[in-house]
Amino acid sequence: MTDDPKTLVSTDWLARHLGDPDLRLIDASWHMPDANRDPRAEYEAAHIPGARFFDLDEISDQRLDLPHMAPPPEKFISRMRAMGIGDGHQVVVYDGKGIFSAARMWWLFKLMGKKDVAVLDGGLPKWQAEGREIEDLPPVIRDRHMTVSRRNDLVRDVTQTAEASKLGTPQILDARAASRFRGDEPEPREGLRAGHIPGSRNLPFTQLLNADGTMKGRDGLKAAFEGAGIDLSKPVITTCGSGVTAAILALGLARIGHDDWSLYDGSWTEWGAYRDLPVATGDA
Repeated sequence: MTDDPKTLVSTDWLARHLGDPDLRLIDASWHMPDANRDPRAEYEAAHIPGARFFDLDEISDQRLDLPHMAPPPEKFISRMRAMGIGDGHQVVVYDGKGIFSAARMWWLFKLMGKKDVAVLDGGLPKWQAEGREIEDLPPVIRDRHMTVSRRNDLVRDVTQTAEASKLGTPQILDARAASRFRGDEPEPREGLRAGHIPGSRNLPFTQLLNADGTMKGRDGLKAAFEGAGIDLSKPVITTCGSGVTAAILALGLARIGHDDWSLYDGSWTEWGAYRDLPVATGDA
């Protein structure tokens, strides 16, 4: 893979830059409730030296009855300053699964107009498998000024997504497993209908990853998107269960230079709960 500090960097790249004064490292681990994993406890037990912990559920818009929706800019600024992250920093985000919730944090930084942010390819599992240094110490925090400029072009709400579903543009791409997309199994969140947004395509996020949890190269990514029926000359809205793995699709699109994408923040947790919105089942 090619290291790119605006999308994805390797463990070798991080090891070379770990001591850079303007590098800020974030552990953005998050797990589905049925995983029975406590990401904060895991962070406190072992993390890459200097990493801060980002709580995806707390640093969100808690005024909404939806999980980890993007926070207002002022809340994002407040939390980042408290973590010692500000303007001029190169940010690298990782998680405890490889490439999972870190992509959501990458998208959130992009949404806030920050460019110098990358996901660690393979995350903490790859870092540890290579025998690299970990610690259980809290990071040294120094307050840092941060400004944001929210990019509304990178996010879509339910009304905009419903319009895309009706008109057929932009294309809608769903990162959930095929069985959930088809409606063959119940949703993990109680009360949601099974199925998918009419007219959407399915590309399970795992199809963008190699067996070791790293992201595929350009050719493999391009083949995956095209295999899902996506026209890479046209805009794409990514979606999933709650806006987490949709960000992996967005990261993959960015890696192949397709910049005309946005993320449906409410995703199926919102769409599947609205009884007046249509639901499709099966492969179509």
